Amino acid sequence: MAQKKAHEVDGFLSRLQAQYPIVLIYGPDKGLVSERASKFARLTGVKLDDPFSNIRLEAADLERDPTRLLDEAHTVSLFGGKRLISIKNAGNGRNLTEVVKKLAKTGLENVYLMIEAGDLKKGAGLRSAVETAASAMALPCYADDARSLEGLIDQVLGEYHLAISLEARKWLRESLGGDRLISRSELDKLCLYAMDKSEITLDDVKAAVSDVSGLTYDEIIDAVLIGDLVGFNNRFDRQVATGNALFLILSAAERQFQQLQILRQQVEVEGKTPSSAIASARPPIFFRRQKVMEQALTRWTLKRIAEAMERLQKAVLESRENTALAEPIIRQALLALAVQSRRQN
Repeated sequence: MAQKKAHEVDGFLSRLQAQYPIVLIYGPDKGLVSERASKFARLTGVKLDDPFSNIRLEAADLERDPTRLLDEAHTVSLFGGKRLISIKNAGNGRNLTEVVKKLAKTGLENVYLMIEAGDLKKGAGLRSAVETAASAMALPCYADDARSLEGLIDQVLGEYHLAISLEARKWLRESLGGDRLISRSELDKLCLYAMDKSEITLDDVKAAVSDVSGLTYDEIIDAVLIGDLVGFNNRFDRQVATGNALFLILSAAERQFQQLQILRQQVEVEGKTPSSAIASARPPIFFRRQKVMEQALTRWTLKRIAEAMERLQKAVLESRENTALAEPIIRQALLALAVQSRRQN
């Protein structure tokens, strides 16, 4: 199957793999998806500032007009050379999936197809279409774990030729990790702040770096899982204020409860302790979230998890049918689960 494990993706992107002209870059870490998409685009050698060579499309538009992608894929460049078709915000759309299957089967000449997607579950149509194709590669992007963060810190500090003290590194590592682009931005900000110093100190980190480790939808779901009502409301309100699509919170919730279901199965059926189930989780659970997941495993039984997933699915349908009321529908569903968790403590 044409897929890479999370820790293998950077190696794959170290050079152009021309035998895979179709690349799907997906996962819950939107910043990391974007960063790796930019890296792949540069590897192709296509002139990214040329609108005739670099074609940017939205997945939603292709769902309405899937033939457009076929037309673009088979268009010959006016001035010769390779072309890149970039598709943003893909999900599990049926029409896009069918076109990708056709292109993977017939093959592409002088064109690369790069698809950026959110968190696609194993077996999802688009992900399966890529993973089962000989000419395509699926590249997962999960939130940075401790080792990945260390590598990112070393990379950015190396670019600025700066050293960092051990206590400053520890504080920095615990303040990053929710989103790759946000983490990189904070590191750049820190390095500029400490530009004239020989070594970054703990005071520098405290002064320059925000705690961005939780700036993802996962922080909302973590509050739901452990029954933190105040934390849930504050974090949900913060997401509403950003103007981001709230349905993505439901997607994150479904993903988290699916993972919790797998871990709880190991506890209830296989007899593992919560800590051992978490330690063996694949993909690994981000180290700052391990205590939260351990608490959740003591509160949520398999039966309650199944009921929660039904509630979430109902909220997905209701919020799509009543888009004007999506915010209260999503808030009410998640708040009800948070209250349930609190009662199960």
